Amino acid sequence: MLLEKINSPADLKKLPLSQLPLLAQEIRQRIIEVVSSSGGHIASSLGAVELIIALHYCLNAPQDKIIFDVGHQAYAHKILTGRNKNFSTLRQFGGISGFPSRDESEYDCFTTGHSSNAVSLAMGLVCARDYNLEQYRVAAVIGDGSLSGGPCFEGLNNAGHLKKDVLIVLNTNELSIAPNVGAISTYLNKLISLPVYNRFKASLESFATQRLPRGSRLVKLANKFEEGLKGLFVPGMLFEELGFRYFGPFDGNDVELLINRLKNILTIRAPLLVHVITKKGKGYLPSENEPVKFHGISPFEIETGDALAAKKIETYTDVFGKEMVSLGAKRKELVAITAAMPEGTGLDKFRDAYPKRFFDVGIAEAHAVSFAAGLARSGLVPVVAVYSTFLQRAYDQIVEDVCLQNLAVVLAVDRAGIVGEDGITHQGIFDIAFLRHIPNLVLMAPKDADEFRAMLEFALNLKKPVAIRYPRSACPAASSPIPGIELGKPEIIKKGKDFAIIALGSMVEQAAQAIMILEKSDLKGALINARFVKPLDKTILQGIAREYKYVFTIEEGVLDAGFGSAVEEVLEKTVTRIGLPSEFVVHGKRNLLLEKYGLTANGIVNKIKEVVH
Repeated sequence: MLLEKINSPADLKKLPLSQLPLLAQEIRQRIIEVVSSSGGHIASSLGAVELIIALHYCLNAPQDKIIFDVGHQAYAHKILTGRNKNFSTLRQFGGISGFPSRDESEYDCFTTGHSSNAVSLAMGLVCARDYNLEQYRVAAVIGDGSLSGGPCFEGLNNAGHLKKDVLIVLNTNELSIAPNVGAISTYLNKLISLPVYNRFKASLESFATQRLPRGSRLVKLANKFEEGLKGLFVPGMLFEELGFRYFGPFDGNDVELLINRLKNILTIRAPLLVHVITKKGKGYLPSENEPVKFHGISPFEIETGDALAAKKIETYTDVFGKEMVSLGAKRKELVAITAAMPEGTGLDKFRDAYPKRFFDVGIAEAHAVSFAAGLARSGLVPVVAVYSTFLQRAYDQIVEDVCLQNLAVVLAVDRAGIVGEDGITHQGIFDIAFLRHIPNLVLMAPKDADEFRAMLEFALNLKKPVAIRYPRSACPAASSPIPGIELGKPEIIKKGKDFAIIALGSMVEQAAQAIMILEKSDLKGALINARFVKPLDKTILQGIAREYKYVFTIEEGVLDAGFGSAVEEVLEKTVTRIGLPSEFVVHGKRNLLLEKYGLTANGIVNKIKEVVH
């Protein structure tokens, strides 16, 4: 096998072009075998195999820098840069990350997992390179989804303005070259990428501007002619206007074509944008047929593409999706917004039921929140469903456009807390800390399915900015009728004599189990379901503090500025706070990570025994 001989890009370059298609097949097979067992982002990575081979064949990494926007298409990059032997540990605790990671390899310039920032990162490297008088190339690989994010355009605008030597590779996988213009486009791009053409163009520009009267006018006319040709056949005029030399679109799954074109293009020192079109999920038929399903997937059977048999559990996301459909039937003013994650957030059901009241704005969380503010200002009731980690990208809009205006926007904050295998860039552990201090915002967390449904309806009736955070986990069924929700008031679940636990959201179930275990040691604890992070009922909390010598708070979020800190501020008394340290949490199974950080029943028991005497 060719792949067994590849331990670095230097080994890759020893292969003749004719063998690279076979290498691409072997890499695809390796990706399919591993992801079928570990889960992961397979469709994008399968589509980008030839592109990544071509980049490493033509560039000199790690001296040359390759930055992957988002990074979920970078599995081939990992395999070609010395990580093939450990690739079977993908997304496992202590194993290979599912995204580029600085801690993992010198070939990963940045730890990336969010979208639309690769161009800006690349321009920082480029300007530092030129300032330090260094010589290396910088390439940023972006996808069509990245273009919906404002930071990507900010970076492109700056890159075109600075006229620096940078390569942007735009990989689109939802477009196709129309047959009637494909051949002309291919020929034209072959012509304008040839070194002889670009040397001639540069010499002509120099000669005309320095030796001929009105030379600059002739140069402008020549450039207009080239732009006119491109405008007829090439969908790249936007990038030309931004200041880039545009090349493409090329077949991104033809590795020999890509290498030949890239070698020519890389002789040019200017802002370059190479547009390639790849097939998402290429080489694995189930993924080709259902690229959305295979964008990020749990372990599956290779033969069929079906998920491995597992006990079906109802998650918080499932409850949310069903309840939104139910609420939509009763409330014609209810609208739903997602940032390119209808299936992931459960809003696909609402989309199918009420297509006119559903909005997918693409990977543009900041826009989603401001857009929701506009809808709310006009009397509609928008619910923005977004993962906690991605809500970070819309912080200013939450403050300025929603909370400052005191508008009735509901933020459904999915994947709050430990998310598991997606790892360090995706853990939703900061939302309590960055939301709870914003004026006018109400922040809640449900303990089970029935309470979640009640909170959604409560939020819609409140006519204020509301955020409801919930984890990536099974959603417990209610064990008893849900008392009515009142603003800021917790639920007293159980009385005790030795200590009190004030638990938030997902931690209520773990706390209840801990109390049952502690009762065997004759330690009787009270359990309070906080329900709210903000506002907090000062009278009730102060009553709890007077009644119990030991008060514990438990949260699935960072302790710094978290829920426990909010309780301490209200009580003006130190409590024992149980939660996550202020650090970036690596990838691994969710249950394993909760155990590692003491957020399971046994971990809570151990902590309480340390304190209660």
